[in-house]
Amino acid sequence: MRQQLSNFKAEFFKALAHPLRISILDALREGELTVNEISQRFAVEPANASQQLAVLRNRNMVMTRKEGANVYYSVSDKSMFKLLDAAKEIFSHHLIGVRSMLEEIHAPASGVGGLGVRVAGRKRVAASRP
Repeated sequence: MRQQLSNFKAEFFKALAHPLRISILDALREGELTVNEISQRFAVEPANASQQLAVLRNRNMVMTRKEGANVYYSVSDKSMFKLLDAAKEIFSHHLIGVRSMLEEIHAPASGVGGLGVRVAGRKRVAASRP
């Protein structure tokens, strides 16, 4: 049972492993969209949008509703948005960590182990970026 769950999770995350699929899911927060609306919103060919939607549909992440000639896509489980929000929060925490590290690297040198340490008689100088 545990192996089945791990396999499900792996396949689930594989379906999320494309930036357009993530963008589509985020866009579906606002409600149903057609392939043409998605292709226009993200400036991709309708065939590309359809291909990405098919991956999401095969993983039961989106569902369809047909009305006349139009097929409308929506998220099949609203908790998908919680997952996307959690990923965004993790990304934000990562950026905060990177920012702190960069601030530490570019901070004025002070004390042992800082950028002010002399190496072979020369003072180490941090590269500055514009």
